[in-house]
Amino acid sequence: MPFNYNKEQKSPKRRFLLILGTAAFICFVVLGLMIMFWERLPLQLQPYQRILFGAFIIIYAVLRFSRLFRKDQYED
Repeated sequence: MPFNYNKEQKSPKRRFLLILGTAAFICFVVLGLMIMFWERLPLQLQPYQRILFGAFIIIYAVLRFSRLFRKDQYED
């Protein structure tokens, strides 16, 4: 998957989606870390289940974030 660096300025729509996607990435990573390491979080899960659930959320965040940089074939 080659990274196509485009020197043109992003449209306002693409810029907004990049900012929104970055904010969602940060929120999901923080949520995953909270689930994994915050003991006082009121979840009735075993420690290994907490780690697995937090890891799945972080993996989901990385996958979402990586989709931001994929070139859309229908884009102008």
